Amino acid sequence: MLSAKSLFLEILDNDESFRLFCSIAASGESQGGWENGRIAALVPQSERALAPKIARHGADEDKHGRIFNALMKKRGLAPVRVPPETDYTMLLERAGIGLAHDKLRRDEPLTVRDIIVYLSHSRVTEQRAADQMVMLRRYFAADPDVGKAVRMISRDEDNHLAYTHEELLRFAAAGHGRLIQRTLHDCALTEIRIHRDVSLAVMAHMGRILGWHAARSALLLVGIHAVYAYERLGGWRRMVTLRMPERRNALGGPATPAPEFA
Repeated sequence: MLSAKSLFLEILDNDESFRLFCSIAASGESQGGWENGRIAALVPQSERALAPKIARHGADEDKHGRIFNALMKKRGLAPVRVPPETDYTMLLERAGIGLAHDKLRRDEPLTVRDIIVYLSHSRVTEQRAADQMVMLRRYFAADPDVGKAVRMISRDEDNHLAYTHEELLRFAAAGHGRLIQRTLHDCALTEIRIHRDVSLAVMAHMGRILGWHAARSALLLVGIHAVYAYERLGGWRRMVTLRMPERRNALGGPATPAPEFA
């Protein structure tokens, strides 16, 4: 019987599909680390108190990339080139979500509006990451290697999500509510489309590696489109609501190391 758990088990049990899965994840996390590092360096003077939190966010993302690379190394595997159609962070950037890399490469201070755009983009993408980690934690929490990695990353993603809620609410209270809601809405609708396209591309590559028959591939395709339809009809709203998190100042300290992985 086809289920999400059986699908992930099949991917993780095969070296080639596991290597592609981890390579895609490591690449995305490393890209997020670079983006956050540049944003931390370019925070406007009026928001300098945010810089250490953004820097910690970037350090966490870099750590996650090292964890995925370490998981491959434990199995004697080397990373593979990430197919462009599976590169979630690159496709989001090309779609105009978040801050353009050309802007981040310049040594010019960002504006408050830029920081709000960054936080809104993070609110949406961190929701996706947190949701995915909850699913993986449910399936693999007992695994000695993958489970340990998933639990560690999941805690970080929860912190990232809490931080975006708190900071966006602070900016909303300062009079930026309309900009925040408009940006969140645009980010969410674009993200769910990019997520669908990346999911289709990843499953196509996995199907070729694992030799899935046409009927199974077609069933997965239907499932991915069904998730997109649900999100397009209203599921996207979970990505744009804001509420004060139980844990305040979630990124107020140094990044948590992962010596057993990196």
